[in-house]
Amino acid sequence: MGSKDGNKASLYQKLQHLRSATNSTAVKVEILEKGFLINVFWERNCPGLLVSILEAFEDLGLEVLDARVSCSDTFHLEAVSDQNEGQTSDSIDAQVVKQAVLQAIRIWSDDQQDDDH
Repeated sequence: MGSKDGNKASLYQKLQHLRSATNSTAVKVEILEKGFLINVFWERNCPGLLVSILEAFEDLGLEVLDARVSCSDTFHLEAVSDQNEGQTSDSIDAQVVKQAVLQAIRIWSDDQQDDDH
């Protein structure tokens, strides 16, 4: 019986963690003239998350022109990006960027869960 309760608690904790990772208010993408302003906020420090998000930008062909990052108690990234040469301005939109960042957060979160076990 105790094992079942432990599994239930573990699943609940994972669900809460995933809910916080996919909270749409944590990721905001605005369209600029030739790129995007991307804001990511998480209420806790997230070692390694920055790398995952930058890899997502690279996969989309986005070049980070300017960025501010805070990782002390909370995670906050504000990045200005431009599309790499050879891409048309309408090849990706803000929703695609937002989904890529959320996917990077999910993957990072899953990796963190695996490391905890």
